[in-house]
Amino acid sequence: MFRLGVIINPVAGIGGQVALKGSDGMLAEALARGAVPRANERARLALQPLLALSRPFEVVTVAGEMGERLVTELGLSHTIIYRPAAPQTTPEDTRAAARRMLETGVDLLLFAGGDGTARDICAEVGERLHVLGIPAGCKIHSGVYGVTPQASGRVAARMIEGELLSLMEGEVMDIDEAAFREGRVRARHYGQLKVPGDLRYVQAVKQGGRESEELVLEEIAAEIVEQMAPDTLYLMGSGGTVAACMAHLGLENSLLGVDLVENGRLIGQDLGAREILTRIQGRRCQLIVTLIGGQGHLFGRGNQQLSPEVIRAVGLDNIQIVASKRKLALLDGRPLLVDTGDEGLDRALCGYRRIITGYRDQVIYPVANPQ
Repeated sequence: MFRLGVIINPVAGIGGQVALKGSDGMLAEALARGAVPRANERARLALQPLLALSRPFEVVTVAGEMGERLVTELGLSHTIIYRPAAPQTTPEDTRAAARRMLETGVDLLLFAGGDGTARDICAEVGERLHVLGIPAGCKIHSGVYGVTPQASGRVAARMIEGELLSLMEGEVMDIDEAAFREGRVRARHYGQLKVPGDLRYVQAVKQGGRESEELVLEEIAAEIVEQMAPDTLYLMGSGGTVAACMAHLGLENSLLGVDLVENGRLIGQDLGAREILTRIQGRRCQLIVTLIGGQGHLFGRGNQQLSPEVIRAVGLDNIQIVASKRKLALLDGRPLLVDTGDEGLDRALCGYRRIITGYRDQVIYPVANPQ
């Protein structure tokens, strides 16, 4: 019988919607700002496709919020192999649970978390287990995650049903969160995990580095700034392409945050989801976003401040996507991805969308998440 290991980091991603850009060492601050844990709900989306499988399988998991509560609610037969010492779990609990998974033996270790969780898993099991991540963190630079929670579940389902999937080496990356909060990206390679290879469902490693096409970025910025209407709020999303628009305006930019501009002036900087909603309520608003290079994500990776409520308040017709043609070409035909945590909104965002790729230059490109 197929043995599926399940580990959930209950506090993964808790800092995202409150603009902390990470959860490492920030749990108390995130809770004080009103953050709500969401990792278990992300894991639920991944495990639900398994409920309809005809082939039996066994779940091996961790007590309490690290897996037991969710699999019990879903009615999945399971065995507990590790119990955290305290209700508030720590990275050492993740490591200890991973060690027990390795010792016990599982056919696939499915874990919910972010890059910090991937680091902990990698440190204990390396390439000795088949592993796949459920994206639940603020930052997902590692190439060991499904493109959405549902996609992670679909890959697991295919393995349980006996399909032959090639294994590939997924790179585990993480960044210095303190520097990240200051707008500086310091990424580091921490190892590799063996992940089931299906590029429709498994996320590529995020491509870093500065955009080299400076002229293209300037043209995109000129197009966006020329279109800006008076007395309209502009939410400026994260990323280098949007930063070029801010530079064209002569405004300070939160490279990894969300800023608010009106009439050519910066009126809000590095805003969280709740403050964004308060500021844009009842106002005409446009949202400028770009995609993550190499992955193609528009929402749900590093910009959780753009919550489903924010996106709905802006309106789907008021979203402008900017990217160079080179950035799109590097996706090799793969669609852009949205993973907002709201399945209805994700479906509404799918389809062909216009991408501003230069001055008076647009292309249409598909948004079509695998399910």
